[in-house]
Amino acid sequence: EDLCPTFHNLDVPFVKRTEYQCLSADEDTGEVSLLMEDGSLKDDLNLPTVVNVGEPTEEDKKCTSELLAALGDGKTVTVVVQSACGEEKIIQVKATD
Repeated sequence: EDLCPTFHNLDVPFVKRTEYQCLSADEDTGEVSLLMEDGSLKDDLNLPTVVNVGEPTEEDKKCTSELLAALGDGKTVTVVVQSACGEEKIIQVKATD
């Protein structure tokens, strides 16, 4: 946390949270295919364990295993994608029968 005088301007990231239906996920390549609201495909996301910097967290590993298990069981899977500062990441998985 940073303290700043009130006369300084601070940049605040705009964080967006969106839900998509997950159509497929490839454990080997890490690619995830999502269905957008308008019916088009979103193929530019990876599994949470595929990270550019550092190591995946325990939550990333849990989210990935839940996603792959639910798709393997043939369930309908919805993922929550959080985007901020030009980056997007799957942060939550919801599976229904």
